[in-house]
Amino acid sequence: MGRAENTARLQQLISAYQSELMRVCYFYLKDRMLAEDAVQETFMRVWRKLDSYQDKGQEKAWLYRIAINCCRDTQRTGWFRRVLPTGEPQLFPKENVALSEDDIVLNMTIHNLPLRLKEVVLLYYYQNFTVSEIASILHVTQPAVSERLKRAREKLREALKED
Repeated sequence: MGRAENTARLQQLISAYQSELMRVCYFYLKDRMLAEDAVQETFMRVWRKLDSYQDKGQEKAWLYRIAINCCRDTQRTGWFRRVLPTGEPQLFPKENVALSEDDIVLNMTIHNLPLRLKEVVLLYYYQNFTVSEIASILHVTQPAVSERLKRAREKLREALKED
């Protein structure tokens, strides 16, 4: 692909996925500015690899994998570990959607799950990825994703019964 085609393709990807990636990055980093930086870094990495990327049918999963890796890179920094962001988990649903009280309780319950369980719930239920796509995004096996989903459902069921 030429430079003009790559530029046009990148602009299409940004238009299609920027807000979704922002929600995912915010979910991981709990800070709007850090999430914006992670999304920007995601698209910079995409730009560098756009020529070599072949599997057009899996580009959404590819973008999510890059975004999650950017977030994990940020989380590994000493600065991030010392300055824990304290954002509220407000970006799970689509933007500009009024949340019912039940939705708010569910979001808070999901937010309180351990990260390994929380991320599969977000990708499976909120981003509509399949188990195999989630396995690819998170670099784990499909049985591991299925087990995490099962454990997440059990923990959510228990927590919601208590409420």
